[in-house]
Amino acid sequence: MNTQESAKLFECLSSPVRLDIFSLLIRYGSEGLVAGQIASELNLPATNLSFHLKTLTYANLVSVQQEGRFLRYRANLALMKALAGFLTNQCCLATPNEDCSTNT
Repeated sequence: MNTQESAKLFECLSSPVRLDIFSLLIRYGSEGLVAGQIASELNLPATNLSFHLKTLTYANLVSVQQEGRFLRYRANLALMKALAGFLTNQCCLATPNEDCSTNT
């Protein structure tokens, strides 16, 4: 993952609503949720939810699968881990004696 790709993902997640949706889907892992469950959990109107899910799907942060008349959404956990890795890869390289695993 490079800076350009990471910036695109951070831009997508800069919306509090999209961040809430993505965080919720992360909690449900590979099971994911159908759109109605997401709307109910986050108390979002369907039209508002649809816009944000399309944006997350376009950024590849979320996948969607048709299940009968429902759409099931899942967080792209591999991409989430790659994004976290992008942030932590360079941690403390300029200060090798510092332990990046400690909270300061």
